[in-house]
Amino acid sequence: MAFAYAGLRVLLAISPAGLPRIREIGIDIPVLLFTLLLALLSSLLIGLIPVFKYAGASLNNTLREGGRSLSQSRERHRARNALVILQVAMALVLLICSGLMIRTFRALLHVPPGFTAPNTIQTFRLYIPETQVPDSQRERLVRMEQQMLNNVAAIPGVSAVSFASSMPMDGSSSADVLVAQDHPNKEGQLPPIRRFKFISPGFFATLGTPLVAGRDLTWTDIYQKIPAAIISESFAREYWRDAPSALGKRIRVASTDDWREIVGVAGDTHDDGVNQPAPATVYWPIMMDRYEGQKEMLHRGIALAIRSPRAGSQNFMKDIQQAVWSLDPDLPLASVHTLGYYYTKSMARTSFTLVMLGAAGGMALLLGIVGIYGVISYSVLQRTREIGIRMALGAERRAITAMFVRDGLLLTGIGAACGLLAAFAAMRLMSSMLFNVSPVDPLTYAAITAGVFAAACLACYFPSRRAATVDPVTALHAE
Repeated sequence: MAFAYAGLRVLLAISPAGLPRIREIGIDIPVLLFTLLLALLSSLLIGLIPVFKYAGASLNNTLREGGRSLSQSRERHRARNALVILQVAMALVLLICSGLMIRTFRALLHVPPGFTAPNTIQTFRLYIPETQVPDSQRERLVRMEQQMLNNVAAIPGVSAVSFASSMPMDGSSSADVLVAQDHPNKEGQLPPIRRFKFISPGFFATLGTPLVAGRDLTWTDIYQKIPAAIISESFAREYWRDAPSALGKRIRVASTDDWREIVGVAGDTHDDGVNQPAPATVYWPIMMDRYEGQKEMLHRGIALAIRSPRAGSQNFMKDIQQAVWSLDPDLPLASVHTLGYYYTKSMARTSFTLVMLGAAGGMALLLGIVGIYGVISYSVLQRTREIGIRMALGAERRAITAMFVRDGLLLTGIGAACGLLAAFAAMRLMSSMLFNVSPVDPLTYAAITAGVFAAACLACYFPSRRAATVDPVTALHAE
């Protein structure tokens, strides 16, 4: 209970942000009672095994096995050894799984997400309803959104601000088919689907996404409805092999749309998480004519991105609220998070699995060490007379210690071999959770196995050292 309670507190303290219902995890009374009952039944069954086994044994066999001059029966000795082997194998499997998840997590951290310093980027969403600005006044709506950016940019500490239809990794991007003028589709072939975002000028500078080629959109492009677009680097490489070659090419969605010229190529952004490939993305202006068969297009629902070292603080959000509400006090601010929140959330599955496997692996290793220590210690106790005879015949204390250490390491070696085979099979099933790490990564397998053997050496050494301190005279008289 103490381990469970302490482990639960640690788990909640380091749980990844955004994990659904994480705070509802607790020690459930029905589950606790079930576990207690299961433990009692297991203990009872294990205790009854020797009762049933020896209840019908003959008196001669019983006396022969229980003689003072003989050690424990081989059968019971094998049962204890098998239990230790199983504990070591289970610990090795869980620790290898945990080690591979650590390698995965480290690999994910080294993937450039497509933006920089996400914890310094404050984001939130808002919606300007038609009751505030009618559809007939599209330019007024865009100017209101631009003025909002100017008000927020005036807040102390703000270095950049922009808005878009969605933020990276927030799960609200849209997608549709796309046609490139110089890549006509074959008859009967559907155009590929691409990720779409609608952005204001300065969006890439705010996020820290590099422009690989060309230029950013400008407010002149927006107000004059210049048919321009920006694409991601992966899109440019797929169609035109490199970013510069994509400049000047033209794309559109529907056959009734205007062709829009590619004026820039932005760096890739891992919108679906760093463990997924960066999608081929098209960035459209926030206001356009003749788009997707519509005569006019603009976005009322927008997500603002504000770069500032004050991001995430309540005082900063109060300043932002004042800047926004100075234009319209009825605009609610929703989904208030830093970009770091979405970035961390995208790795929540991996990090939480890592924590769970690490906790289970650590507990299994502890049980394995206790098992090895118990077996060696009990073996020393049962073989006290043998130890006394060996030492009386001239055996060195170091040789006595080494003998018991070898016994413990032999059990560890068998358990490790079984654990490696089981880990190989288990990680084949869990390979979908790995990223840039092989399910049979030799470095992880070797490091974890060496660690288990090191722990086993300590567990063997201390009771084995006690065997070397046995006084031969006392041992022989005790028997």
